Amino acid sequence: MGVVTTPPRILTADRGDAGRRLDLMLWRHLTKDEAASRTRVQAWIEGGRVAVNGAVVRRVASRTAFGDEVSVALPPAVARREMAAEDVPLNVLFEDEHLLALDKPSGIVVHPTYRNTSGTLMNALLWRARAWPASQRPSIVGRLDKLTSGIVLAAKSAASHAALQRAMTASDCEKDYLAVVQGRVNVARGAIDLRLGRDRGDRRRMVASRTLGAARVTRFERLARGTSQSLLRCRLETGRTHQIRVHLAARGWPIVGDRVYGTAAAANAFPRQALHAWRLALTHPFTGERVHLEAPVPADFEGLVQALKSG
Repeated sequence: MGVVTTPPRILTADRGDAGRRLDLMLWRHLTKDEAASRTRVQAWIEGGRVAVNGAVVRRVASRTAFGDEVSVALPPAVARREMAAEDVPLNVLFEDEHLLALDKPSGIVVHPTYRNTSGTLMNALLWRARAWPASQRPSIVGRLDKLTSGIVLAAKSAASHAALQRAMTASDCEKDYLAVVQGRVNVARGAIDLRLGRDRGDRRRMVASRTLGAARVTRFERLARGTSQSLLRCRLETGRTHQIRVHLAARGWPIVGDRVYGTAAAANAFPRQALHAWRLALTHPFTGERVHLEAPVPADFEGLVQALKSG
């Protein structure tokens, strides 16, 4: 057996967790994990291993709300089989001793799953980390869907992971996405302010609501439009699973190629969702310098953009 670094466990607070202490919420969801005694859960919280909606929380008595996304950076565990390090090409946009920024192509899964056990971004990072110091192990901060392209951040240590989570949720962090949507968007810019929560009928989907779930805001600016499609720049104030896809669909502008939240016309117009994590600017959590990152627009996405008229 080998010692492995597990990716953060992502949990969503359900109705039974509303108002519950954070340690009790985690204990409830992790009871099948032999290591998840209440004492250990409390130690994880106090040690900065737990984040709620992207912000690290160290107070065990903090209360959770319905729809909160809670991530737990579980300590290295003894596993029957190590996650494989694989020689998968990586497009590195930035790297220093603390972190990496990667340009993820569409079609690549971020973390191994039971359906995608190899060829993931994490497998590639483990290969790259073969020569790193023993104290460094890669972990991914934030995720992109398999069919979304663009910037993904990875930390080189547990301390870097926690610091990057804080930097990503700071008020000066700017996260810009490009989305080609179905429909001729008739406003130059605006904001979509809708709460997001899990679909009770299908936990893999998110639903937008004015009253239920976690408060979320997506700001948008129209960059170009054609007769039936538009190019938007979307900025997240705080991110949530599928946020842009759900918010745009709720506004009546489903992302082209989105087979989960889009209309039939939108879904069949492109082989994947036309969403690209384009630019990211944040304050480096260790150097204090401002870091500006940009992932070039992929060729397939560029083909859609060229078909639009300038707005």
